[in-house]
Amino acid sequence: MNVSSLNLSPPSQQSGSQRSQFAPMNVKSLVLPALALFWLSAVVYGMFFLWQYQSTPGEEPLAATAWPDESQMTFNSMRPTLVMFAHPRCPCTTASLNELAKIMTLGPERVDARLVFFKSSAFPEGWEKTALWKTAAAIPGVTVSSDNDGNLARLFNATTSGYVLLYNTQGKLLFHGGITGSRGHAGDNAGKSAIESLLLHGTAKQHETFTFGCPLLKAHSVSQQEVQ
Repeated sequence: MNVSSLNLSPPSQQSGSQRSQFAPMNVKSLVLPALALFWLSAVVYGMFFLWQYQSTPGEEPLAATAWPDESQMTFNSMRPTLVMFAHPRCPCTTASLNELAKIMTLGPERVDARLVFFKSSAFPEGWEKTALWKTAAAIPGVTVSSDNDGNLARLFNATTSGYVLLYNTQGKLLFHGGITGSRGHAGDNAGKSAIESLLLHGTAKQHETFTFGCPLLKAHSVSQQEVQ
């Protein structure tokens, strides 16, 4: 036997060399699936957070069942009075204004509609007259006004932007709540349907709905961005 032809290298050295060659390949093969799983988890979480945000209603207030005697604003004794409270910087309120515009197509002779915008005394005059104000003022039959420091909103127990109350000609509450199906989502919804039914037929299946919008009376810090 020719001893020089024999492979006398220890087996452990060969297997160790093979492991060192395959180890980097194994790590690389796991990186892409891990990144894909992380990305998918982030997308799912983001979608869930967005859905939860859109479907979470604002605070449910105890509605003013009769028109507040302390209010300097009086109800209409000739036709129902609709009051919507809104925050001028709430993006969700755009959808509420769109739904209000649809209600007003029934005709201003059916309802006296007022839209009341929150105005903080911490900000200069005109701070509340944003694009939302202009949109509301352009709706036929809607009267727009300011509510200094939310004093009127407190009388009506309004806590969420987009909150609507409908009173009859005796100042009795017919409906209260929101007129969108979720936060910032325009389209058919129970609140709008209830108000339209009350105005057209004097009755409705539902007299209360959730309100989806920004907090109406939350504290605001004075900042250059908000002042502009």
